[in-house]
Amino acid sequence: MSQIIKENVKQEVFDLYDDYAHNRLDRRGFLEKLSLYAVGGLTVPALMSFLMPDYKGNVQITADDPRLKSGYINYDSPKGGKTIKALLSKPIDAKKKLGGIIVVHENRGLNPYIEDVARRAALAGFVSLAPDALTPLGGYPGNDDEGRTLQSKRDQKEMQEDFIAAYEYLKKHPDCNGKVGVVGFCYGGGIANMMAVRVPDLAAAVPFYGSQPAAEDVPKIKAPLMLHYASLDTRITEGWPAYEAGLKANGKKYQAFIYEGANHGFHNDTTPRYDKTAAELAWKRTIDFFSQTLA
Repeated sequence: MSQIIKENVKQEVFDLYDDYAHNRLDRRGFLEKLSLYAVGGLTVPALMSFLMPDYKGNVQITADDPRLKSGYINYDSPKGGKTIKALLSKPIDAKKKLGGIIVVHENRGLNPYIEDVARRAALAGFVSLAPDALTPLGGYPGNDDEGRTLQSKRDQKEMQEDFIAAYEYLKKHPDCNGKVGVVGFCYGGGIANMMAVRVPDLAAAVPFYGSQPAAEDVPKIKAPLMLHYASLDTRITEGWPAYEAGLKANGKKYQAFIYEGANHGFHNDTTPRYDKTAAELAWKRTIDFFSQTLA
């Protein structure tokens, strides 16, 4: 059924969902505009069900995978007296210290998709740490709508400091070889770019469709970058030419890929914006990149 709906859904519907998912459109406005596309047997509830993430049916690496040691830890937040919950994962049979990867969630907290990605990174031969920036507000609440609301209430600068603190924690972890990179998705892609600017010793950064740093901050970047963009994600991708010009002008090491016909969020396999071909290629490139930079 979902495939039938996907074949009949116009790009404008995905664009509407993008506005809703990034708080540019409230739920009432989203439903009103979505109703314009509820034609030809497609109802608004059917479209809503189609667009919402399906976490139960799309887990690649389960929490109890016997190949991994994976569990929650808490690390100190720079905000005095507070800690941040995070998922720490590594291969169960690791015989040496491993490169570290910070996995940064979207604008809705540490949901099952990001936890799954963190486990995938660990299974690829790294020690991964996926923080939940919503910890001070009780953590990811179990659904993305409430998660977005909670995340919008957190101070943006404090959240940035919490992710930088995650880097410091992982770099010093006894299972880590001291080389730490970051991969982030959507909001997390912007955090990956921010960390490239602010963390001089960051070993690598991989933003997936993330907002770009200010032009004046580009010279501060030391880490090599791998950037993934979607051709249909004009909101984010339109900022790439200026960013690339800055990277070139300052002699920065980077690779960039724009995936034709893909939408923002194409790596997220729990939503209909998922593009299997683009997601698998982007992830392979990401793991190969980390294998080179974190060894």
